[in-house]
Formats: sequence, C-alpha cells, structure tokens
Amino acid sequence: MSRIGKKLITLPSGVSIEEKEGRVVVKGPKGTLSEAIPQGITMTIENNEVKFQRSSDVAEQRALHGLARALTNNMVEGVTKGFTKKLEMVGVGFKAEKKGKWIQFALGFSHPIILQVPAEITVDVPAPTQVTVTGIDKQLVGAVAAKIRSMRPPEPYKGKGVKYVGEKIIRKAGKTAGK
Repeated sequence: MSRIGKKLITLPSGVSIEEKEGRVVVKGPKGTLSEAIPQGITMTIENNEVKFQRSSDVAEQRALHGLARALTNNMVEGVTKGFTKKLEMVGVGFKAEKKGKWIQFALGFSHPIILQVPAEITVDVPAPTQVTVTGIDKQLVGAVAAKIRSMRPPEPYKGKGVKYVGEKIIRKAGKTAGK
C-alpha cells in the first residue's frame, strides 16, 4: 500500500470536492481547481474525508495511487491557503519592475527581459530585488517561479543571479594566486 496514497484528506470548512467525468473538482474560498483522476484509481468521499483506492497492485497503479492523492491534497490546500514562492535577485543592477500584466527584469544583459504573467497567478514586486509569485495552483506557481529563476540562475563563484529566498548556493573557490 502506498504510504501517501492511503492517507485520508480531511476537507476544511468551506471546501467542497466532487468527481465529474473522471476529474476531481475542488471548490473553495480562493477559487476552483480541477484535475484528471488516473485510470484505475477511485475516489470516495465520506464524512468530510476523501480516500483514494487503486484497482490492482501493478507498479504503475501504485505510483498513480500516491500521485492522485498528492495532487488532490495540493488542490485542497491551494483553494484554502494558496501557494507562494519568493525570489530574490543578487547582483549589481539586477532588478524587477511590474508593468501591468508584465514584469520587466534587468539582469545584466544588454536588453531588458519581459515576462507575461498568466491570469491565474499574481506576481508582486515588493522591492526592486524581490519577486513574490502567488496563486492557488501549486504546479503553475512553481513553473512561473522556475521560469523567472531560469532567466539568470545563480552562479557558483559570487552567487549572482536569481534565487529562491532561503536557497543555499554552493560556492566554488575560484582561482588561486600564483605559485
């Protein structure tokens, strides 16, 4: 039995969950999310608890069992609390600027980089060197944050670049001076 798949999901107040045409639909105070249920996985709802079961013990079914439960749990958490990723820019002249639905980055290139933000995501720039990505879909929040980080990943010598807040950059020593 999958350790993740066999855990029950307790629904907080204000959250409803239902199965429609092979998809899980979760509605909550922050919005609505939907995800397909893999074949062979069944979902049962009783007493404000959601339980997932698999049809067979094949390796693929065992993997999908935990996946279906984890994705549904992320949707429940997303419609109640939401998800946030914080990034910071380290380097001289590195900054971000919000312009409507667009974010303009100056990351040491000869040109500014402009990123269009998806409608489901909110990107804030509390300080010129900080960016906060917020939304209810964990996968989309992570994808947008990874896209921003990939514009200028932190380099190992001075640590310059875009990194997640709290991320440890493994530093290299660099060159040694003569013999």
